[in-house]
Amino acid sequence: MSPRSPSVNEELRRRSRERLLQATVELVGERGYEATTLGDIADRAGAARGLVSYYFPGKRQLLQSAVHRLMHRTLEATLEREPPPDGGTDRTDGAEGAERLARAIDAILGLARDEPLLMRTHMAGILQAEGFVQCPEQQRLAELLRDTVARYGSDDVDRDYPLLRALLMGAVFALLIPGAPMPLATLRAELFQRYGLDWALGVPPSGAPPDADGGVAERLGRAP
Repeated sequence: MSPRSPSVNEELRRRSRERLLQATVELVGERGYEATTLGDIADRAGAARGLVSYYFPGKRQLLQSAVHRLMHRTLEATLEREPPPDGGTDRTDGAEGAERLARAIDAILGLARDEPLLMRTHMAGILQAEGFVQCPEQQRLAELLRDTVARYGSDDVDRDYPLLRALLMGAVFALLIPGAPMPLATLRAELFQRYGLDWALGVPPSGAPPDADGGVAERLGRAP
């Protein structure tokens, strides 16, 4: 049998790594961080236990990479959707940039809503001694958010991207605080007001904007 080519080996490694990342998201989302072992992850991925250590220095780093992958894949899918039917064909670059930013905000807040255990564990891990993991998955997420900021019209992406990232992380923390979570609609309204986005952009939650008699809704131009 002929030896596999380097390109085939690289593709096999990529697939193995992807399976480990997907298994991590599934298991931590189901069981929590402490109840999930590296052996469990390897078994779910159909991989050898030693392969986990080959790709990742530890479980915390593996989890961060797995969640960053989930985030960038969710964000990418959201941003690639067709524009709304009533968007027309004469949308300006500014309107497209605003829609893109609204979708990005909704994608991240939606993950916190839909995967609370996973996202709470991820955010807690960032505060651990290991800190923020700079991995390929995180870099892809950063590229998408930087591009979103640029299309929104930023004249200094290096300044505005970290601010958007910080605001999104803060909103996710606020959504996931045990016993004292803030409503998603309220956090969304504040982020939309910060960037001058209309409530109807992106994927708005059902119902009227918060404080429909004034306040946030009025600042968004959506007061009755």
